[in-house]
Amino acid sequence: MKVNKLKFLLGILCIFALPIKASNQVSFDNVSELESGNLKIVFNLDKVALINSYALDDPSRIVIDLKNTSLNGPLKSEMFDPIKLIRASEVGSTVRIVIDLKGSVYWKKPWQVKHKDRVDLILEIKRDKKISSNLRDIIVAIDAGHGGRDPGSVGKNILEKDVTLLIAKELERTFKNTYGYKPVMIRSDDRYVGLNDRYQNARKMGADLFVSIHADGFRLSSVKGASVYVWSEEASSITAASLSKNKLTTSPEIKSKIGKLDIRDFDEDAARTLYQIAYEAKIDNSVILAEKILEQLKTDPYTKMHKPNVEFADFRVLKSIDIPSVLIESGFITNPDDAKRLEGKAGRRMIARSIFLGIHNYFKIKPKPNTFMAALPKFVKYEIQKGDVISEIAIRFGVTIDEIIDWNNLKNKSIYPGQVIQIAI
Repeated sequence: MKVNKLKFLLGILCIFALPIKASNQVSFDNVSELESGNLKIVFNLDKVALINSYALDDPSRIVIDLKNTSLNGPLKSEMFDPIKLIRASEVGSTVRIVIDLKGSVYWKKPWQVKHKDRVDLILEIKRDKKISSNLRDIIVAIDAGHGGRDPGSVGKNILEKDVTLLIAKELERTFKNTYGYKPVMIRSDDRYVGLNDRYQNARKMGADLFVSIHADGFRLSSVKGASVYVWSEEASSITAASLSKNKLTTSPEIKSKIGKLDIRDFDEDAARTLYQIAYEAKIDNSVILAEKILEQLKTDPYTKMHKPNVEFADFRVLKSIDIPSVLIESGFITNPDDAKRLEGKAGRRMIARSIFLGIHNYFKIKPKPNTFMAALPKFVKYEIQKGDVISEIAIRFGVTIDEIIDWNNLKNKSIYPGQVIQIAI
């Protein structure tokens, strides 16, 4: 009996010693030219993958690493200028795709589109003779909390879902018109988006950073102020613990769907153990991001702080294992002062400004390679939009009117849509 038992145990150990076959497969689909002049490169996956992408120069190439993935047959591709060659190899459980280029390109960070029978991995590139190295935008995912049938906290004349969307749109506007940034909205109107879908969509969009905007409510109307949160299994305070429960929403219908994950989605919970180093780096970077946003909120004369330090709570929307993620409670809509501030455009703009400047200051410390922030520029470039006035631009960026005039030699000159100005922040 002992011998048979030993053989059984050895058999189990042998099974675990065998290399684990990757649960995802990738194959080349096609290359096509778009009306914009961009080249669109498409690969097919079984499900959403954990991706690391970057560009290298001399020689010019773009690299895409797909974790826990294998090649579904040899990779054969058509050639389109400026693409010289698309090649791939397997290293352990990672597939490395290399796109060799004839020169420097502007490239869009790969994103993933889920279909019923597959996931498309898409990359766009465009040859640009004005740049000397490969360049891409920084992608910021903006999550307006709640929405649709989930109103969030309810104030006297205000709903959390409405406040969060207005702040998110104000933030989107600043990022959209600032050179080098690309905002992506998790929801852009009054619709319900599931908690899993929020961070899953940030991954599919290739986000470099995720920020979730909320406004709280409490039974005591005297409670007020803003807070900034980072994900943790252990809440840092009683308030944080209460909030993390409330933010799962009070609707039984919505609660029943929280734990369900589509088989084609990436399992962030399981990945925390598998990719421990990436997860720990994400938490560290999230704390830095939260601190930078908190610094800006503290300088806002209209916003009072509910908590002076970064808080920690089990907010599901922050569970991405490698995307720095924070949640901002912009105030308590059950408090008369906070509600009045958040009902007005000026108050919401100040919250959006604090988030924007906090994110920009984060990228000064953690600059992304292949982006404009890698050079640590003194100025950002902003494109004037229809209806813009210098005074509002100054408020949005936290500078003075005179500074904008001096930096851009605008004394006795008008601004016009399409004009690009520089702002030192």
